[in-house]
Amino acid sequence: MLYLIGLGLGDTKDITVKGLEIVKQCSRVYLEAYTSILTVGKEALEEFYGRELILADRDMVEQEADEILKGADTSDVAFLVVGDPFGATTHSDLVLRAVNAGIQYKVIHNASILNAVGCCGLQLYNFGETVSVVFWTDTWKPESFYDKIQRNRESGMHTLCLLDIKVKEQSMENLLRGRKIYEPPRYMTVSQAAEQLLEIVQNRRQREEALAYTEDTVCVGLARVGAGDQAIRAGTLRQLAACDLGGPLHSLIVTGHLHPLELDMLRLFAVQPGALDNLKTMDSSTYTS
Repeated sequence: MLYLIGLGLGDTKDITVKGLEIVKQCSRVYLEAYTSILTVGKEALEEFYGRELILADRDMVEQEADEILKGADTSDVAFLVVGDPFGATTHSDLVLRAVNAGIQYKVIHNASILNAVGCCGLQLYNFGETVSVVFWTDTWKPESFYDKIQRNRESGMHTLCLLDIKVKEQSMENLLRGRKIYEPPRYMTVSQAAEQLLEIVQNRRQREEALAYTEDTVCVGLARVGAGDQAIRAGTLRQLAACDLGGPLHSLIVTGHLHPLELDMLRLFAVQPGALDNLKTMDSSTYTS
């Protein structure tokens, strides 16, 4: 059997009892190590689980999946994923490969950012399509996620923005030279994401386009959701661009139409006391020009 086991969002103890029991019985245990991270490292997980973990980076999962599946038709193999196993499409591909190879699989679910984001007080059924915000470079500044935010806002829906993670990335020079030298890990912050969204607003305004949001649209920044030092800040997009939420991982929400109960909850997390007291009169939901 191939087991895909969610680890939750916090630390070693967020694995379910069922998941931990399975980990202890498997012949091999892989730890997926590129779509997300926990607040603790591989060594802490190994100590708590009492098992050696094999790090599975992007190359292994996407190009060497057969190695992960090897022997899973005659013994139990576990594949551990931070959050929930199906928070990333890569893991659907692993399941399909297993099925095509005649290997049975079972999924042990856990909390992911897609449901835990409700901790900020925004109601989950008021969220539209989730988007990914990637790191820009000097020569590559994609804005495709803006159109999805626009569609969500036109429908009054909130948008969860998942922020970019760069793990085991190579510079262009090392890639071209075939050198296995990797850049230090990078994790996008709420501040960096807000800066990029603000730049897009400026670009669209210069082109005299209707705006999906403005500098004064109410947004929510979240960091280390599920951990003991979880941080949540609510304010305008401009305010979040200057907000430091500490270490990774971060997420950003662009709000849509706000229910009175959601307003009351967001005030608990205002970037500064009283900053959202006039929220009812602020443009937090209207599609503006």
